Amino acid sequence: MFYSRNPSSNASHSERIFVLAITGHITQYQKTPAAEFQNIIDHRAVVTNDVLGALAHLQLGRAYAVYGDTTKSKAAYQDFLALWKNADPEIPILKQAKAEYAKLQ
Repeated sequence: MFYSRNPSSNASHSERIFVLAITGHITQYQKTPAAEFQNIIDHRAVVTNDVLGALAHLQLGRAYAVYGDTTKSKAAYQDFLALWKNADPEIPILKQAKAEYAKLQ
């Protein structure tokens, strides 16, 4: 099984949760990927200044888009873009997020 609390693991707990949410393998309490990304956002102390905290907003927007909830999806994309407003505009994930957000309009 991918998820393990083995302290010798190279991935942090937040990194493992993030990957599990992306791949849709959240099974504890039957959480959806959107719920897990929201959990990461709600518990910022877990990711502190880690890029995963910002990326959780993007992934939450993507999850809501898949669910067909355009309003929540737009809000999550806006949060991500606000966090990355001073980032290099040539960063591929930022360019992709802007393109995805534009399609929601």
